[in-house]
Amino acid sequence: MPHHVPDRPPVHALLADGTTVCIRSVVAGDHDQLEGLYEEMSPENLRLRFFAASHRSAHLAADRACAPARSGYRALLAEAQGRVVGLAEYDTGDEKDAAEVSIAVADGLHHRGVGTLLVEHLVSAARAEGIRAFEADALSENHAVLKLFADLGLRTTRRFEGPEVRCTIALDQSDTYLTAVEERGRAADVASLEPLLRPKVVAVIGAGRKPGSVGRAILHQLRAGRYTGRLFAVNPAAHAILGVPSYSSVGALPRTPDLAVLAVPAAAIPDTAEECGKAGVRALLVVTAGLHADQAQALLAACRSYGMRLVGPNCLGISNADPELSLDATFAAGHPRPGTAGVAVQSGGVGIALLDGLSRLGIGVSSFASLGDKFDVSGNDMLQWWESDGRTGLALLHLESFGNPRAFSRTARRVTRRMPLLTVDAGRTDAGRRAAASHTAAAATSTMTRGALFTQAGITATRSIGELLETAALLHSQPLPAGSRVAIITNAGGAGVLAADACAEAGLSLPTPTPALIDDLLAVLPDGAAVGNPVDATAAVTEEQLTDCLDRIMRYGGVDAVLVALVPTAVAAATGDDLVRALTRAPGRRAKPIVAVRLEQGLPVELLPAAEDGTIPSYAEPQAAAGALAHAAHRAAWLARPAGIVPDLDGVETERARTVVETYLAAHPDGGWLDPRTCADLLACYGIPQIPWAWAETEDDAVLAADRLRGFDGRVVMKAHWPGLVHKSRQHAVHLDLRGDSQVRAAYRDLETRFAGQMTGVVLQPLAARGTELFAGVVQDEVFGPLVLFGLGGTATEVLADHAARLAPLTDHDVHDLITSPRCAPLLFGAHGNGPVDLGELEQLLLRLSRMAADLPQLAETDFNPVLATPGGVTVLDARIRLAPCRPQDPYLRRLR
Repeated sequence: MPHHVPDRPPVHALLADGTTVCIRSVVAGDHDQLEGLYEEMSPENLRLRFFAASHRSAHLAADRACAPARSGYRALLAEAQGRVVGLAEYDTGDEKDAAEVSIAVADGLHHRGVGTLLVEHLVSAARAEGIRAFEADALSENHAVLKLFADLGLRTTRRFEGPEVRCTIALDQSDTYLTAVEERGRAADVASLEPLLRPKVVAVIGAGRKPGSVGRAILHQLRAGRYTGRLFAVNPAAHAILGVPSYSSVGALPRTPDLAVLAVPAAAIPDTAEECGKAGVRALLVVTAGLHADQAQALLAACRSYGMRLVGPNCLGISNADPELSLDATFAAGHPRPGTAGVAVQSGGVGIALLDGLSRLGIGVSSFASLGDKFDVSGNDMLQWWESDGRTGLALLHLESFGNPRAFSRTARRVTRRMPLLTVDAGRTDAGRRAAASHTAAAATSTMTRGALFTQAGITATRSIGELLETAALLHSQPLPAGSRVAIITNAGGAGVLAADACAEAGLSLPTPTPALIDDLLAVLPDGAAVGNPVDATAAVTEEQLTDCLDRIMRYGGVDAVLVALVPTAVAAATGDDLVRALTRAPGRRAKPIVAVRLEQGLPVELLPAAEDGTIPSYAEPQAAAGALAHAAHRAAWLARPAGIVPDLDGVETERARTVVETYLAAHPDGGWLDPRTCADLLACYGIPQIPWAWAETEDDAVLAADRLRGFDGRVVMKAHWPGLVHKSRQHAVHLDLRGDSQVRAAYRDLETRFAGQMTGVVLQPLAARGTELFAGVVQDEVFGPLVLFGLGGTATEVLADHAARLAPLTDHDVHDLITSPRCAPLLFGAHGNGPVDLGELEQLLLRLSRMAADLPQLAETDFNPVLATPGGVTVLDARIRLAPCRPQDPYLRRLR
């Protein structure tokens, strides 16, 4: 029978229309509601469900769902505001890996995604129990359920048997299914955000009659910003505030708000949220800070119970700058300029800085959300909104924590194919991570893990708000470069040197111009010009000469971008030449990016008006210009590379591996480091190559084992073992190059003496051949899931820290990046004349390690060190694995936080 998996805790999720339901396991107390679900169905729907219109079937179905738990059976229901609106169940019966599935949805709720959502949750539960297929019988005229199965994104086959159809649904995990789930989730998410970001009616609760309150400030912003919908205040002590009609309660309002802004004291938040829910409010913006744990729990419970989306608490507010709406529900000093940048932050101060910077640059904002403590609406939600709103062309995030990082990663990978996604990598240092945790009560994440997420998802990660705006200015105004080759033009040699240094430090290249280009440039530049890279046009260059020079370089195919560094000179002033105009006036320069550096510029970055309604970014420092170009080049390279795939692997025994893990944790409920035999069994489940080995618990057994292993080379290695021993070399618990029985006996006695009372036995292995020693491992990040690390191995692993990291599951591109990123990579490709190692086997090792980590969430740590890589193959010489109890969770399952 399938593995027994405990009932899952209740979760809330969105239906297709954006409303909220609770998905939970059926309990005995649900019997009457379930029976009522069927009794309220029309005779036609009863016939389609049971193949006969019998109310006796309703009673039996409720009995079955509410019966005591039994192996192979699971029933989940959907509940909306206390009412059961759907039921889905499966039963394996006598089968081992297949289950019969059935679905029922309340009349009046069809075509809203109730059944599909329930089946998705059943699929996730069934996979965890080892079930590989669902089977279902349906009448051929039951088009709704047949369409549900067909649209799941899973491989479905049909067999017609008279008036019935036998459907078989394979539960294989596939990208096709994940994509289908994502698309359903995106549509539901966007629908749920409509009342929040496009409300027709807004009420501000807690706006005071006197200046100084946050609620009054938000009411002022909404009114002064010319919000086009209906606006109300809720204050029992006033009939009007700032000219806005005020009412005593939410229930007294003449129209039900789509969005309610809560600016009341923390103690009043739970009751106010409950009142909003009962009145039919669809979204809450809670700016109040300082909620205690019970107040926070009550707030979220009210939102889930009544299906309200929530931004906050402890936030600056939200805005939608679409002129048709002009929603500015913030207490920032000014109004955001309408534009194309979507912005989501956790810190209100960062939000104000970004709004001001984007408005000053002229980029403007499509919509803005200060997420605060992020109880509900997250960066994921905002990404999906921007993807669908038709107005956003640039996404900016400043997030100190991630609610569902793996779902965020998949969403970001999709969104960044359509628009640039920029972030500030906050919390890079220990001090910064401590600050982030205390500020948002979120778990800190390592720099390496965040870097892996950003790299794999194509996110442009900057190190400061200033760098974020500098890069946004370029990505907003210029085309992406085809590569990283930059030409520098300057009217001052010193400025050119500074620009060259900045480009080189940013990882950009400065190609030498061809002789033909040199001749072409010398023909248009003044005497004394130095035509290299940089091109020093001298202080005598005129506007016309600079224009001609720039035109020729822009047409030259040997560079991908142009940086023009200018300083003001008396020569240009005397002739009336405006060198900056040479950059901005000529049309047709959109084929490759051009940036300016003006050392006298007061602002860090500006967007200069250019011909054809374009703009050109101008920077006060060459480092800023070079950094922005480097980010643009990285984005272009990421877009040019096809999306990676997770390759299929043969010889993987996932179910056997899960049994190994479950057996170990049953005997060791707190987890721990695996013994060598269990560790080897787990590696064998994934086809991970290991050097031959033997276990011995006595001196005589060690001699016999060594004799068997000597057939490989004649020399053996002996390693002490006891639970918890990880770094054998550091503990001097290894003997190398043992020859003959006497050396084996002496080595055993030495280990037995030094580690008396600890050592449980020894592992013997043949002495490995010479090769490159590597390291591969996995750590389960508590926020991001499994992280695969790779780099130089052996005793220098921690000292040199030459590692790269990517989040599992690895694609073929991720594996390539892992192998080529460490500084030791040239050794793998045959540097120093040793010949390349077996790269195909190395890729397989990393893919199989990734698969093991993705399959087994209990895999807390894995350490393969060293991994011996030679031209003839790749072998794990020493493996350590630590398991920890972990409730399996599906990171891609649709659910609200």
